Amino acid sequence: MKYLFQSFSIFTYFLISFTCNAQQKKSSNANNILYKSDALIITQISKNSFEHTSFLQTDEFGYVPCNGLFVRNNNETIVFDTPTNDKSANELIKWINESLKCKINAVIPTHFHDDCLGGLNAFHQNNIPSYANAKTIELAKEHKMPAIPQNGFTDKLILKVGKKNIIAKFFGEGHTKDNVVCYFPSEKILFGGCLIKEIDANKGYLGHANIATWSNTVENVKKEYPNVKIVIPGHGKYGDKKLLDYTIKLFKNP
Repeated sequence: MKYLFQSFSIFTYFLISFTCNAQQKKSSNANNILYKSDALIITQISKNSFEHTSFLQTDEFGYVPCNGLFVRNNNETIVFDTPTNDKSANELIKWINESLKCKINAVIPTHFHDDCLGGLNAFHQNNIPSYANAKTIELAKEHKMPAIPQNGFTDKLILKVGKKNIIAKFFGEGHTKDNVVCYFPSEKILFGGCLIKEIDANKGYLGHANIATWSNTVENVKKEYPNVKIVIPGHGKYGDKKLLDYTIKLFKNP
C-alpha cells in the first residue's frame, strides 16, 4: 500500500509539472504578441526583431494575412515591407515611435505588389525614406501603384540600423522579377517575403512569377546565408531554414 501511494505521488508530481510547463510555454508564446488590432498584429520573434502582419482582401485567395519585419538597434529601426494599406501602416509607425521609442530609418519593400508597398504613402508622409530594387521602382510605375519607392539599388543595399547592418539583396527572379530578401546578420534573421513559402503552403499567386528560376533563386539565398536561424515568409508561419528547403522543392519540378 505504501508503494502504491509513493507511485501515485510520483505520477501526480510529474503530471502537475508537465501541466505547469505546458501552461508556461503557452503563456510565453502568447506574450510574443505585443500589439493586436483588426488591421495589424505585431509579434516579437527575437530580441530585436519583430514581425508585423496586416491583411489584404484578394479575389483569388480571400482575406490574406501578409507578413513584414522590422529590426531594432540603439533606438533605431528599419522596416521590411509596409503593411497592406496606409491605415495599418500608420498604426505600425505610431507603435514603433510610441511603444518602442524608436526612430524608423527606412522602409524597404521587397517587391512591387500591394502586400509589400500598399502602405508606402504613410511612410513618405512621415518623412521616412524608402529603398527598393530598381526593378521594383520600374514595375511600381508600370502598374501605377499609388506610391513609388524613392531610392533604387540594382544588386545589394546595406544600411545601418543603430550600429548594426541590414542587407537587402536580389538573388534572381521567383515570385516576381524584382523580389529581394532582407537579412539582419546580428540575429541571423532572414525576411524572405513572397519568394519564400511557409511549410505545407501551395504555390500561391503566380501572375508575375518566373517558376523556372524560382528554386535556383532560393538555392542562391541558402548558399549566401548558411547560418540563418529564423526565416520569415511573406505569408504564414515563420520557421528556420527548412522553409528554404521546402520552397526549393515546391518549385523544383514546376
